Amino acid sequence: MKQLVEIRDLLVKRGRHPALQLDYLAIDRGEVLAIVGPNGAGKSTLLLTLARLLKPEQGEILFNGQATRFESDTDYRRRIALVMQDPLLFDTSVFDNVASGLRFRGVEKDEIRQRVPLWLERMGVAHLSKRRAGQLSGGEAQRVSLARALVLEPQLLLLDEPFSALDPPTRTGLLDDLGALLSETDTTTVFVTHDLPEAAQVAERMAVISGNRLRQVGKPVDLFASPIDQEVAQFLHHKTFVNSGP
Repeated sequence: MKQLVEIRDLLVKRGRHPALQLDYLAIDRGEVLAIVGPNGAGKSTLLLTLARLLKPEQGEILFNGQATRFESDTDYRRRIALVMQDPLLFDTSVFDNVASGLRFRGVEKDEIRQRVPLWLERMGVAHLSKRRAGQLSGGEAQRVSLARALVLEPQLLLLDEPFSALDPPTRTGLLDDLGALLSETDTTTVFVTHDLPEAAQVAERMAVISGNRLRQVGKPVDLFASPIDQEVAQFLHHKTFVNSGP
């Protein structure tokens, strides 16, 4: 099956008001899909729903072709890993932070000792293994947070604007390293960002959410060339759009 995740007829409310309405979205295995759109459009709502931190009013999420509504939250979350804008690290060593998810899942100590150093090295923070999280810079902390997620070898990696608080040089270096790693590991990733160049750099496809609805999905070059309507065109800084309808 090509699709890892399918979302159908989704409605998520915040209070009494719709926060996101989405008719259909498929996420292919191994792809990096960027979710872009204006502030308050519903991007993070989609990510938090995929993480089961928000419960939809209606609709269905399929994982490997199977409905997920019958799964417990614990079983579902074993498939995924979530990285937020704030790294939210424990006040322990870098090694223990990266090992925490594996310990929670009952992974054997010998395997933890093998996997954690590998991902610390891949994320360029092996030399910080014994340092406490509170002593890290913003970029270092986010690298540790990503290592903590990727060491779990998730079927689906969810990233909610993880680089927006970093300075440009730090963000550029981290984006380069993460893009290479996601390609190397073939990790299916949903990446929320408000930064269009960032999305175009990392993602194979972009999904534009505006006005709490999914407006258009496609390769970045195609979206920039042919936005589907004026709202998408305005967000993509495209002066006009071509109406291909009758």
